Amino acid sequence: MEAQIPLVNRIDSIHQVEAHEWNACVGAEHPFLSHEFFACLEDSGTACPDSGWQPCHLLFRRDGLLHGVAPLFLKVHSEGEFVFDYGWASAYERAGGSYYPKFQSAVPYTPVPGPRYLVHPDDSNPLQVRQYLRQGQLSLAEGTRVSSLHVTFCNAQEYGEGHQVGWLQRLGVQFHFPNRGYRDFSEFTAQLSARKRKAVLKERREGQKDLKLEAVSGEDLKEEHLELLYRCYVDTCSRKWGRAALTREFFFLLGQRMPQQVVLMLASKGGRYVAAALNLRGSTSLFGRNWGALEEIPYLHFELCYYQAIQYAIDHGLERVEAGAQGFHKVARGYLPVLTYSLHWIADPGFRDVLQRVLLQERAEITAQRDLLEEEHSPYRKA
Repeated sequence: MEAQIPLVNRIDSIHQVEAHEWNACVGAEHPFLSHEFFACLEDSGTACPDSGWQPCHLLFRRDGLLHGVAPLFLKVHSEGEFVFDYGWASAYERAGGSYYPKFQSAVPYTPVPGPRYLVHPDDSNPLQVRQYLRQGQLSLAEGTRVSSLHVTFCNAQEYGEGHQVGWLQRLGVQFHFPNRGYRDFSEFTAQLSARKRKAVLKERREGQKDLKLEAVSGEDLKEEHLELLYRCYVDTCSRKWGRAALTREFFFLLGQRMPQQVVLMLASKGGRYVAAALNLRGSTSLFGRNWGALEEIPYLHFELCYYQAIQYAIDHGLERVEAGAQGFHKVARGYLPVLTYSLHWIADPGFRDVLQRVLLQERAEITAQRDLLEEEHSPYRKA
């Protein structure tokens, strides 16, 4: 029998592909890219056509079997992306162009680095699969006549491949904790400079005072915990951003469909819960995300979001904690600067040339910032 021609096709809902097929390409290290996570976003109304996130995921099949997937959304805004292009949109529209709609390959409302072209581990030519998926995106973008296509928080390999075919490159910085095989939290703090170690231990004492702290996951995850998480999240949004993008149903679906990956750090006082922080667990990493507190408690944010995550990673033998976007203050608490990568295809050649020059300077500034943070602000003792 002749082999079937490789085929890239588009789906308009994550439910148009079987979960086991999609997840076989994703693997266990990337919970945010799983079929279940995208289904939670879509089914809860968080990332769906009505919220400006139209799924356009691409599937690559060879001989009838799914060998690669690429998450993709058609968007009419730039909300929930964390690689901000508001300035690009404003400049293009001032010049008379229409920046929206655009295509976005990303995890909605989640600045998590990872692959964006996901290949089945049994495929003998993963580079070819990624090339087919990338070309499928371009064909879709050109056929739809969008202004641009953005692949954000991709991995370093994809970043290099995109550059080779002419995509624009953009860098960012996040802060991740590297677990260097520590046996316990004390062994970690012993690697800090004396001043930083003293500050960390003081913050832990103050952040734990009169509180009960616990990590809840799996079958121990209850509806009351998810309700608390949502209340804390809404409170944080109301004080910082004004609008809660993630719906209540999203958190409940997440707890129901991914209980083994959800790790909630909870704080209670006098038998009453007062704060919660959401993490998702992969095979080697813990990913910190949303948090909130129902009352002001000094240093609790540092304890619940950073130190409890470090403690969990050490106790469970995880290699790293990824603590999300922004946050120079994380460096003093053991999190080191790590480059993040994005690729951008721009349809208008004139606009593309302008952005190329802007990004060249921006990349130099970001790299210098990362180097300065590593050399001058690292909390770890000098070797």
